[in-house]
Amino acid sequence: MRRSARRTAVGALALALLTGACAGGGAETASTGSTPVSASARAAAAEKRLAKNTLAPLAGEAPTPKLPVTVDSSDGREVSVRDASRVLPLNGGIAEIVFTLGLGDRVVGRDITATFAEAEKLPQVTKAHDVSAESVLSLKPTVVLADTDTGPSEAIDQIRDAGVPVVVLDPATKLSDVATRTTRVAEALGVPAAGKALNSRIAKDLSQAEAAVPKGSAPKVAFLYMRGSAAVYLMGGKGSGADSLIEAAGAVDAGVEMGLDKPFTPLTSEALIAAEPDVILMMDKGLESVGGIDGLVKIPGIAETPAGADRRVVTLEDGVLLSFGPRTPLVIDILVDGIHKR
Repeated sequence: MRRSARRTAVGALALALLTGACAGGGAETASTGSTPVSASARAAAAEKRLAKNTLAPLAGEAPTPKLPVTVDSSDGREVSVRDASRVLPLNGGIAEIVFTLGLGDRVVGRDITATFAEAEKLPQVTKAHDVSAESVLSLKPTVVLADTDTGPSEAIDQIRDAGVPVVVLDPATKLSDVATRTTRVAEALGVPAAGKALNSRIAKDLSQAEAAVPKGSAPKVAFLYMRGSAAVYLMGGKGSGADSLIEAAGAVDAGVEMGLDKPFTPLTSEALIAAEPDVILMMDKGLESVGGIDGLVKIPGIAETPAGADRRVVTLEDGVLLSFGPRTPLVIDILVDGIHKR
């Protein structure tokens, strides 16, 4: 995809988000403050924000849920939510949305992927990404927010059978899913106007991040998911989630370009060399698990790529990179600078 097409896609997303926000009439709005113009300045500001590991709730008073509401759940059910006083999100990106909407004081627990500071002291109800129904029910939630990847299914059924409303959302794997997920979370919690305001803020931030993409050719970026201790070495392709972020940052996903039609494919040195990535994108813990950049370039095939030869590796914190939530514009800021910097 050429750069003009990428710019059009991100611009259209921002326009759609802004249009939806304006339709909310008196919806609350918030500004994220003055935004640096250059990619490097934007990235520095984003890294500073992420280093604090805190969220930026919408300005003004927290919204008051207007309940009851009945919403569609992605598991084919209609779910009635009558009480949002004790909210339990079972996904880190969903939790970010709840807190940023201004409802963080209602959240009673977290899952393992909610790594931001506001959630760190909450009881954890998952182990290795599996939900403990007993842990969830012990917190007496009045509504649980999950996605179709949340499991095991027996645990979700046990929570629902105990009389707790469980709203299931579709997984977020592309940039446009941020707006959809924000809208659905806000509607399920009875604060649709706040959802429109948050979408407006995200749209503005994404538009400014996209404007900082430098003109010229688009570098090729390979997203590598690695867990060295478990001998897991994967390359991202279509639907990995990173492909959408790479595209928004004005680059080409090397895995997608070479025809990887699954989100992740076992990494081979031959495929990596053939992909010829200019930049490698990883999660912080993934790079750490292979011994940092020094260890990474020792993996067969890495040093033979332009990225490996130049040691051009961009990393982001595991709980942020693919969260697809309110902090995703910060991710784009960092990717734009890290991918295009020479």
